[in-house]
Amino acid sequence: MAVTNDLLTDRRVMRHAETLREAGCEVECIGKRELGVKARRGWRFYAEYNVRLMLRLLRTKADIVWANDTDTLAACTVAAKLKGKKLVMDAHELFPEVPELIGRERVKRVWEWIERMMMPRCDALLTVCQSIADYYKERYGVEMVVVRNVRRVESGERRVESGERRVENGELRMLLYQGAVNKGRGVDWAIDALEWLEDCRLVVAGGGDLLEEMKAYAVKKPWAERIAFMGRLMPEELEGLTRKADVGLVMLEDMGLSYHFALPNRIGDFVAAGVPMVVSDLPEMSRVVREFGVGEVIESGERRVESGERRVESGEWRAESGERRARALAEAVRRVLAREWTEKDFEAARRDMDWNKEKEKLLGIVERFSRPEGRDTEQGN
Repeated sequence: MAVTNDLLTDRRVMRHAETLREAGCEVECIGKRELGVKARRGWRFYAEYNVRLMLRLLRTKADIVWANDTDTLAACTVAAKLKGKKLVMDAHELFPEVPELIGRERVKRVWEWIERMMMPRCDALLTVCQSIADYYKERYGVEMVVVRNVRRVESGERRVESGERRVENGELRMLLYQGAVNKGRGVDWAIDALEWLEDCRLVVAGGGDLLEEMKAYAVKKPWAERIAFMGRLMPEELEGLTRKADVGLVMLEDMGLSYHFALPNRIGDFVAAGVPMVVSDLPEMSRVVREFGVGEVIESGERRVESGERRVESGEWRAESGERRARALAEAVRRVLAREWTEKDFEAARRDMDWNKEKEKLLGIVERFSRPEGRDTEQGN
């Protein structure tokens, strides 16, 4: 299994690896540290990573080469086809449509070319939600298995009641943002929203490109003492922190199709922990909240912006829009905090968003590769 980021904090890859190991597979995970990649970013990083990865894979004994996202696909495809092995790709997002590529049409076309040439060559394709599967079906004619990025719900697991949370947090209600602190993730809205949430504090758990910028932004606010940046946490640390939150924040700006169709893993984390959420009004995440009634949706009233279109025409518009969004977020948080939440409120969502259910689709891919060609398993021939 190959991934370009840090394996320690890539919970989807590690969850898949652990599940396959439990089923009897030998799994080797390869990230940027394991390859010793020295380039930090840009085309040099991806070029060095894919060359090092291809050489590593050619020396590695494996039955299946598993690419995670488009940025690992080139090396995985070449190695798998040269060795005559099965090739799987897991699309965690619409990679050419991430906000960082908006307006960079030449770079975007390179990634699209890689997908167009190599995704149809995969023996199996999977992704995180139905919207992304539908997109790739329409674009390249490929079928994808949807394996949502959700946590295993343990039997007997209960949510931490609001009274317990308040006592531990010094009577301040905890708003939790967990995940990458990157462009378009709404951390700045959450910081601004505290102006209208005097009895709340914000905890940001995660690292990213804008972490230092967000720290500098927060420290200028009169309510800076109610904001804590925890950095990247190990999965077990993050799970414990999540259970103590009063409200989970899942905000994404509608910046390109990757964010538009996103179903972040923290949605499943908050459901498993019994933490109500406030989410952006985007299709996949708002569907979960509205269908199961596990939080509030920020009704921004803004139209969706097509990929590549510039959202911000001036700094003045950004400031006005930012205040409007922060107020909308604060109002949604208030609605969540005004309600008494119980275990029963999360029962249906937990039954639906449980890794014990999702993992069967993952295991089905590997089991299919293990069958002799042409064998009819239903009739036992």
